[in-house]
Amino acid sequence: MSPQTLQGKVAVVTGASRGIGAGLGLELARRGAKVALVYTSARSEQPTKDLVSKIEAFGNGSQGIAIQADLSKVYAADGIVAATRTAFGNHIDILVNNAGVLFEKTLLETTAEDYVRIFDVNVRGVLLMSKAVVPYLRKPGRIINLSSIGGRKGFAGLGLYTSSKAAVEGLTRSLAVELGDAGHTVNAVAPGPTESDMIRQMSDEFIVKQERETPVEHRIGTVDDIAQIIAFLASEESRWVSGQTISASGGFQMY
Repeated sequence: MSPQTLQGKVAVVTGASRGIGAGLGLELARRGAKVALVYTSARSEQPTKDLVSKIEAFGNGSQGIAIQADLSKVYAADGIVAATRTAFGNHIDILVNNAGVLFEKTLLETTAEDYVRIFDVNVRGVLLMSKAVVPYLRKPGRIINLSSIGGRKGFAGLGLYTSSKAAVEGLTRSLAVELGDAGHTVNAVAPGPTESDMIRQMSDEFIVKQERETPVEHRIGTVDDIAQIIAFLASEESRWVSGQTISASGGFQMY
């Protein structure tokens, strides 16, 4: 069991049904937080409810709720915040904007609809979730946005995804300045190749190449590798870190 550094805190994690989001939701709960786990599709309902059951089984005062919401819709963020407040009270301490969309297309294959599909979730979703949470964000609040090493490194066929993550990093820096007076911090975490549904969409050749170029153990990152970094940023120990993007990539991408 992790140290109870987040006892009494309320956290919202989007994209929490699987992968990094699920692992992070469990880690925050291990540290004592009450966690709102946001998922999108009907097929994610049961996995998310299973996570809630695991959280309840910790027996450390943490709690979990599952919230279905489609972050491609402009009204989703307000609904997520309302459901969180109903369950846990009027204050939120931690927001992790983890939900994201990724698919591979060349420039000539890309359509305007593809742009909307990625940017509505990856960028607008982060903006609107942050806007909805901030009125209830209790000092010292923590907003943590999931970027990607692709935000600063180009990959053929991933132009929309990587540009959306570059936008997230720019938004992170501006929000850090804007919210700093209130005592809040805003940071981004940029995972490298990590065990997840997203990485499984990539070719074996792509994955092997990234493993070879990762200095630490020449492996793909684990969900726990990323969750520990995000949990640190959610904790009091990170109070003097804001406006930063942390490369969580085993040295694959060094900032």
